[in-house]
Amino acid sequence: MAKKKSEDATNDQDYEEEPNFEDPEGFVDDISDEELLVDKLAQRPSEADGVENVVVVDNIPKVEPKKLEKLQNIINKTFSNYGEIVNSVYPVDENGNTKGYAFMEFRNQQQAEEAVRNLNNYRLDKVHTFIVNLFTDFQKYDHIPEKWEPPTPQPFKMQNDLYSFLLDPDAYDQYCVAAETSPNSVQVGFWQNTLPEPTDLETRESFTDTFVKWSPLGTYCVTFHKPGVAIWGGSKFQRIQRFPHPGTQFVEFSPCENYLVTYGPTPTGQKVVIWDIRSGAEKRSFIAEDVSMFSMFRWSHDDKYVARLGESSIHIYETPSFYLLDKRSIKVPGIRGFSWSPTDNIIAYWVEEQNQIPARVTLLEIPKRREIRNKNLFHVADCKLHWQKSGDYLCVKVDRYSKLKKDKKDSDVKFLGMFYNFEIFHMREKEIPVDSVEIRELILAFAWEPVGNKFAIIHGETSNSNVSFYEVNNGVKPSLVKKLEKKSCTHLFWSPRGQFIVMANLTMGTFEFVDTNNNFVITASPDHFRASEVEWDPTGRYVVTGVSSWKVKEDTGFNMYTFQGRIIRRSLLKNFVQFLWRPRPPTLLSEEEIKEIRKNLKKYYYIFEQKDRMRMTRASKELLEKRAQLCEQFTEYRNKRIAEWKDQKVRRMQLRNHFDTDSLDTEEVDEEIIEFLVKEEITVLE
Repeated sequence: MAKKKSEDATNDQDYEEEPNFEDPEGFVDDISDEELLVDKLAQRPSEADGVENVVVVDNIPKVEPKKLEKLQNIINKTFSNYGEIVNSVYPVDENGNTKGYAFMEFRNQQQAEEAVRNLNNYRLDKVHTFIVNLFTDFQKYDHIPEKWEPPTPQPFKMQNDLYSFLLDPDAYDQYCVAAETSPNSVQVGFWQNTLPEPTDLETRESFTDTFVKWSPLGTYCVTFHKPGVAIWGGSKFQRIQRFPHPGTQFVEFSPCENYLVTYGPTPTGQKVVIWDIRSGAEKRSFIAEDVSMFSMFRWSHDDKYVARLGESSIHIYETPSFYLLDKRSIKVPGIRGFSWSPTDNIIAYWVEEQNQIPARVTLLEIPKRREIRNKNLFHVADCKLHWQKSGDYLCVKVDRYSKLKKDKKDSDVKFLGMFYNFEIFHMREKEIPVDSVEIRELILAFAWEPVGNKFAIIHGETSNSNVSFYEVNNGVKPSLVKKLEKKSCTHLFWSPRGQFIVMANLTMGTFEFVDTNNNFVITASPDHFRASEVEWDPTGRYVVTGVSSWKVKEDTGFNMYTFQGRIIRRSLLKNFVQFLWRPRPPTLLSEEEIKEIRKNLKKYYYIFEQKDRMRMTRASKELLEKRAQLCEQFTEYRNKRIAEWKDQKVRRMQLRNHFDTDSLDTEEVDEEIIEFLVKEEITVLE
């Protein structure tokens, strides 16, 4: 402790006077606090701090003080589904009755905005419907001018011809080929599959960071970048729209191409954003905590609804508002999976077994929420829903078990004696009858014929599997029409037009082309070592197999085959990434018109044959013209060298003592061989 000066004389020290920090008399401070403390003042709290996290809830019930706690519990529980509520205020009058509105403060702004989007117009009961707004909206509404002025019309911008790829007179399909030129830089080339050689339409360097994707109808092409994604279209592949979602890893289009869904990771989970493609506006966003799956949404065939799986519920949102259908979810305890019909607004979902209650597959009609069919299933381990493309049939692959073993220590469940059922729902028949096909072997793959009534199953061991083909008809059970035994295949790829199928082993790179309408004959069995992808063109005339650099680094590229398996093109491409055919929209022809065309197909045969001959003749003509040009260039070069030889004759005669060797007859010259010693060396070996 410091001592006073008078306490210890031996420690006398000379103490200076304390400095005076007071301003002198008459001093005028001309420097403001904003200049001196600009950093500190920027951090000072304000009255508006945190108001962006507050929502205002109007039209709540006006209750007495004794009912206030119950009302608070109900409202807080409703709003807590969209975030953590850190504070809530229910204003009351002098008698303690609520005034009909409340304030909710969330943890962050995102949660508040989510609550506004989901609970605005939420119906609490028959009398009360919530009106929910952000607290910050009051300032925006307070500055609305009394006299409304119409917005300034924006100049019209001509949209690119997004459907130019459908106007080719010979209906050639298009495809894109992507190759990685450097890390996070992929070159994309767009080609037209013309004959005899493809035509290069456009090549873009560093077009995307990772890969590209076509929209379902082929109108747009998506590219991925650090700030987000972009879509391109038109005859010159110009940029149509940008969607700012940093770190997007995957995108998904709605079936009618009205909306785009982007998926990207965040520190709290997977962020999902739904965008309007034409305007580029964000329609809805979600944060899926602890979810890593790429696709969490399922679209109806007409873009009217989009659904996602919740906890014991299905959330169905209407477009374009993206509010919950009828302001409530569909409660389904124990639901494990669901899928939309590709042609009707019908949802198929399955529920797991619970407390001796069997598993169940249900068909639900939307928006009426009417159950049109139920099927109970016993001893179910898992289910997979497979719709036929035309929506005529639904196949439910059921993994069943004979015994169930539970481990008491780690509560693991083990299924013993596995076997498999395929439950076939006949969607177009009265009361939707269900047939069953049972297979006792391991199922490796299942695939419906896109156009037709057959389906194929790979079953057995991977190295020695069997492929069974079944046919489904109205009023009868599915019948086995063909079983191909001892086939080493892992995947099935049907032609988009049906009839032809490729049985592929993507581990070994072997393929078998099968004609299912001609006694299931194998038309070809080509090999493509390390091939990892198979792509049918939209017309079902060509098949492409590819070896991607995502899998291997050597011998990357793609092969193109006819639908019968005859190879027509081999392309080796360094750092090849992907090959994608451009999809086509459904035909506008009716079923009667299609049947009429097929009936009179022989009439069109000669027209197509003539075009093919002209095309080949044109190709032969181009080849002959190229050969004639090369011959002409060689003749010109030869004549030039002969002229130089003649000009050098005088010099040659001077070097040869004026003897003309050009006129010598080499046939009368005698040939004599003379041998002489050039050098001799002796090496002594020790």
